Amino acid sequence: MKFKIQTLLALVLPFFSFAQDQGIDQIIDEKFGEATGWFVNFIFYQIQFTEEIKVFWVLFPLIIGATYFTIYFKFINFRGILTSINIVRGKYDSIDHHETMEAAGDATPGGDSIETIAVEGHEGEVSHFQALTAALSATVGLGNIAGVAIAVSIGGAGATFWMIVAGLLGMASKFVECTLGVKYRDIDEHGVVYGGPMYYLTKGLKSKGLEKLGKILAVLFAIFVIGGSFGGGNMFQVNQAFQLVENITGGEASVLHGKGWLFGVIMAALVGVVIIGGIKKIAKVTDKIVPFMVVIYVTASLFVIFTNINMIGDAFGQIFDGAFSPEGVAGGAIGVLVQGFRRAAFSNEAGIGSASIAHSAVKTKYAASEGMVALLEPFIDTVVVCTMTALVLIITGNVNAANASLNDAQAILLTSGAFESAISWFPYVLTIAVVLFAFSTMISWSYYGFQGWAYLFGRSKKMEYTYKIIFCLFVIVGSAASLGSVIGFSDAMIFAMMVPNMIGIVILAPKVKKELDRYLSAIRK
Repeated sequence: MKFKIQTLLALVLPFFSFAQDQGIDQIIDEKFGEATGWFVNFIFYQIQFTEEIKVFWVLFPLIIGATYFTIYFKFINFRGILTSINIVRGKYDSIDHHETMEAAGDATPGGDSIETIAVEGHEGEVSHFQALTAALSATVGLGNIAGVAIAVSIGGAGATFWMIVAGLLGMASKFVECTLGVKYRDIDEHGVVYGGPMYYLTKGLKSKGLEKLGKILAVLFAIFVIGGSFGGGNMFQVNQAFQLVENITGGEASVLHGKGWLFGVIMAALVGVVIIGGIKKIAKVTDKIVPFMVVIYVTASLFVIFTNINMIGDAFGQIFDGAFSPEGVAGGAIGVLVQGFRRAAFSNEAGIGSASIAHSAVKTKYAASEGMVALLEPFIDTVVVCTMTALVLIITGNVNAANASLNDAQAILLTSGAFESAISWFPYVLTIAVVLFAFSTMISWSYYGFQGWAYLFGRSKKMEYTYKIIFCLFVIVGSAASLGSVIGFSDAMIFAMMVPNMIGIVILAPKVKKELDRYLSAIRK
């Protein structure tokens, strides 16, 4: 295996260097765009409301679904926060040690948690905290830094308010999909967990008499999650990390200028070392990296905010005024709302289904316990981290229409400049944080993609290593190539995951309600 990887690298690395000199990567990107443009245009088709306002249709299922779950589960996203924190703290761990079959849930066709516990004696692979950090590592990242900058540049400060609203509503969607991820997971004879929408769509809908629909939706999701793992969860991350590293080391004068492939090789090696070990190895890395980088980023944000404490009132005033009476902002109030919801959806992935794959590996006999943990995710990602970024941008005066045409790479530099205006040396720290954000996102998305790959092609070691080698090669491609069309396609793949997932979780919501009642009853006892 080691020899094969070395041989493959020896063949492809000279091509990347040559491609950058000759612009071949740009030609490939253009051809790729021509071939996949129809799919991207469909997923990101915009419904025209007025001359100025266009809304992506994919936002409607996400917003409507999150609102429905919030009401259906009696505002679990608010009343369940304290319980969720206690679960992460380990307060209710003893409940999982009670040998009661009732706790595991009712049996369903195809096997679920009750059967895996009864027959195989396995309960999962990682703790509640590790599952949370593994999922957070895939969502807390460049969307919180670059995405927020784009949202407030286009939608003004008011977009921040709607990002917060979207994050709060998204907590309910995360609760539902992650509860289902645990309830319908598969655990093999070695204790390895296979979970996520592929499994709850297949087995959950079969229990509802919708077996054919479940299989179709599961296959579609698996295809989309593989595509998303190679693109948005891999190439985009390493590409943007390289842009910031190159900029901080001198831009065109940097020793790394034109050597994106070299940065990619280093990142691919680091990613490869982690992902070969599976979810246990990933969780051991993310439960250290994620808290560390979130603390660094939030601390720096708070420093900027509190050194300008006299401006906080005005900043929140701009946020609330801009949310309902935006003057001079393109698209008016609806345009501001759309920007807020769009960027929140890109950032926290609530309703997309991806996080349920990481959460399904948790050690528990109660599916709803992990759903409760998962609802903290959009709160941390969007309500806390995204709001911090927005406040820094507003306070430092970086919210204006002149930045409305920024792409993600430029938006990262805008955020970096905002921090630099208050902390001269912070761009260096931010660069390290962005690389860590990108790294942690890649290793978590490799797990997501592999789960889809295993569902379609089998769980053999040969299939596992095939996927992981391809994933590492895409790390090198991502850092070396121009990615306009590729990133558009990969973003479309990630949003496409929402379609089969949202259909399934709406149908299976009553199952989740039973699991929630069972778990809360166990806590009361």
